Amino acid sequence: MKTIRVLIIDDSASVRQAMTAILSADPQIEVIAAAADPFAAARYIQEEVPDVITLDVEMPRMDGITFLRKLMAQRPVPVVMCSSLVEEGSETLLQALEAGAVDVILKPRVGVADHLAEAHMMIRETVKGAATARLGARRQTRTASPAQKLTADAVLPPPTGRAMSRTTEMVVCIGASTGGTEALREVLEALPANSPGIVIVQHMPESFTRAFAKRLDGLCQVDVKEAEDGDTVMRGRVLIAPGGLRHTMLERQGARYVVSVREGPLVSRHRPSVDVLFRSAARNAGANAVGIILTGMGDDGARGLLEMKQAGARTFAQDEATSIVFGMPKEAIARGAADKIIPLGSVARELLHATAR
Repeated sequence: MKTIRVLIIDDSASVRQAMTAILSADPQIEVIAAAADPFAAARYIQEEVPDVITLDVEMPRMDGITFLRKLMAQRPVPVVMCSSLVEEGSETLLQALEAGAVDVILKPRVGVADHLAEAHMMIRETVKGAATARLGARRQTRTASPAQKLTADAVLPPPTGRAMSRTTEMVVCIGASTGGTEALREVLEALPANSPGIVIVQHMPESFTRAFAKRLDGLCQVDVKEAEDGDTVMRGRVLIAPGGLRHTMLERQGARYVVSVREGPLVSRHRPSVDVLFRSAARNAGANAVGIILTGMGDDGARGLLEMKQAGARTFAQDEATSIVFGMPKEAIARGAADKIIPLGSVARELLHATAR
């Protein structure tokens, strides 16, 4: 594969050094330069345009968001925001995604060896995903070793058959990764207040999903919140799986669905994993579920979507033309997991049609 050339922009020398070491550990990635601020970065870009830029948020002379907007207006390059900010800075990072960044990572930090290995692997995977991003597809209006790739078997046994006959209660499960924050915003903004209950896994750093859910809640007619263990899945409510350390699953309790948020190993190199959510829907909802896989790198969710389809659920995959990264949908389509391949602008309509009774 072609080597991915990366430019690191961060005012901290230690972070520049750490990021260089982490990225250079992957033979597919070459760090071509590490700049202390956007002005130095601009000089590097004049000489060689990188495939991906990792960009700090808070820097002297010019902040990362301002530089990002200037870059997107003049010479668009896939940008991954790199920040130590968590709760208090999540709103800023969401603004960065709306301004054109394709993903967000947390800066390298001190921790136990297994956690560091997972975090470093996710940094490399995020950069590689950004390198495949199709910027033109964006809307114009806005604990196992990480070397192992576990399947959902590590968390849940496979479905044993059709979960149950259809009832009047429907639930929608959605999975997304790179480019998914803006894709989800477009889908959820188009839904009416009485839409069926929705559970979403969007690959994000820990503590970031709460701010993401809060922002969507202010934009949409449906209620949106970060999922908590035991939350009921109900009409008019969207639950976003918390990022970082736990998986989110769908369970049946009598006549209602609830979510279970549990610890577990990385599945398909992610936690939370779309495969885990989709498998739980196949096991516990069957034909009462709708599965949708959106833009993202890799294959998380492809197996689970097929299991949902085999359990009687309606399944959809976002098309290539509107996907920022056509990885997860492509893998699902290749497995025959999608009943229908649809553009992003049709997802809300198809969701409502598939759940109509």
